[in-house]
Order: sequence, then C-alpha cells, then structure tokens
Amino acid sequence: MSGSRLEKILLNDLSRASKDFGLIEPNDRIMVGISGGKDSYTLLHLLRQVQRKCGFPLSIFAVTLDQGHPGFPGHVIQEWMDANGYEFHMVRRDTYSIVQEKIPAGKTTCSLCSRLRRGILYDVAVELGATKIALGHHRDDIVETLLLNLFYSGQLKAMPPRLRSDDGRNTVIRPLAYCAEEQIIEFAEEMKFPIIPCDLCGSQPNAQRQQVKRLVAQLHELNPNVKGNMLAAIGNVRPTHLLDPKLRELYGVDRIEAADESLVALGGSDDDALGGGCAHPATEPAPVPLRVLGQA
Repeated sequence: MSGSRLEKILLNDLSRASKDFGLIEPNDRIMVGISGGKDSYTLLHLLRQVQRKCGFPLSIFAVTLDQGHPGFPGHVIQEWMDANGYEFHMVRRDTYSIVQEKIPAGKTTCSLCSRLRRGILYDVAVELGATKIALGHHRDDIVETLLLNLFYSGQLKAMPPRLRSDDGRNTVIRPLAYCAEEQIIEFAEEMKFPIIPCDLCGSQPNAQRQQVKRLVAQLHELNPNVKGNMLAAIGNVRPTHLLDPKLRELYGVDRIEAADESLVALGGSDDDALGGGCAHPATEPAPVPLRVLGQA
C-alpha cells in the first residue's frame, strides 16, 4: 500500500510539523512507542518512509511496553515487527499489579498507568541511546486535550509537538500533530495493521475525554473546519486578550499600554516619543508561535 493517496497526505502533514518544530533532524535515533494501536503503527510506518527519503543519517526503532495486562498479545506485535524488518524491543514491566493495588475497583486507571508507562519509556530511551521519543498523538488528541484542560483543570494548554521532559534527559516529539484521526483510521485499515485493543486492563474509559470527543465531533459535523480552526488557534495566541499576568509580562503587553497612556497624558505623539519617523511597536503583539508556549 506504500505510496497511496492517504500515505502522501499523512506524510505531507508529518513533514510540515517536522519543519515547523524541528522534530526530525540529522543523526537522530528516534524511539517510537508502539502501543499496538492505529496511531503508533501509522507513525512508525511514516517515519520509515521519511528515513528512506530524507537524505541524511536517521535511525528509528520501536519499543513496546508489556505492562503485565492479562491476555496482552505481545507476540502479535513482535511477529509483525519481525516480518517488516524493524529494530524492535519488547520491554516487560508489571505495572498492572501496581495499578490494581492503588486504584479502587471501578475507577479509571488510565492516569496512573500512563505515568508509570512514561517513566519506564524515558528510562528505556536513555538505555537504548535514543535522541528523541516519538509518540502517536495526532491533531484530534491535541484539540481534545486543549478542551479537557480548559473545562476540567483551568489551564489553557494542549500537547506541544516538541517537549523536553521534566527530568531533562529526553525530548518527546509528536510528528502526527497535524494529522487528522479520520485519515489515520482509514490508513490503518488500508495497511491492515494488527491492531490490539486498548481495554485489556478492564478499566473504565476516560469519561471526560469521551464527552469532549463527542462534543468536538458534533461541532465538526456542523462545520468541517472546526478541528483545523482549533489547531490553528493554539498556534495563533493573542497575549493582549488573555488574563495570564506572566504571559502579559513576558511580552510586555502592559508596559506598552502604560507607555501609550503616559504619552497621551503628556500630549506627545508616537513619533515624538520614538525620535520621529520610527514605527511604533504594535499595541497588539504578533501571534505567539506554538513552539514558544509549548516549552513553558
């Protein structure tokens, strides 16, 4: 199926994201986290195409974490990786028992499970010499996370395409940041990836994320530009129209406004204050690129 219309669309989106945020660079050794889902398989496949065409040294390898979930068919992933010639590492850590012990029955285990998984993957990346960890989050994940943080945690943040981990040892990248989930679903079906269900642990699904997902889908059905507009909005931030004092201070919003007020009180003009003939800084700063805010 290589070279299909969908593959070209997804590769183009991945390439744009890489160019915008410096995701894939010469001499990178990229570790791709493989969960067995459509997103991670698609990411690995696309990165191999980039590797073949990029014209500079680039290596990729895949890692799957077997967390001890009963019935986890790790052999399915192993056999597919072997058949397709990928460097692959199956890492086994029993986090399932820890989660079952810590989380009451009937409660969602996703949060603790993901934190444990992330810590292990960070360690594995260092052990295997990875320069970056690539995760399969796509456009829909990013806009849904934006709304989840807005509605339920009082924060205006999403998932940055490139992020330095808190421990400073790893760089996490999301090359599918511009890719639409519906196209990934179609591509995964086209490629016949051996998908493993994500509910093996028996945990309840994240109800809040599912609600937000339905909301975005309903809005997108009414206006097919909604998801694209939301993604664009994350990269088109107007500090003058937000309430974060630190952000306003960072971009000098209130200093500019105070200077303008003082100038008016003195009866001067913008040109007088700046020596004449100079362009005055815009009172509404240019949009802040996502790459700046994403690293905060």
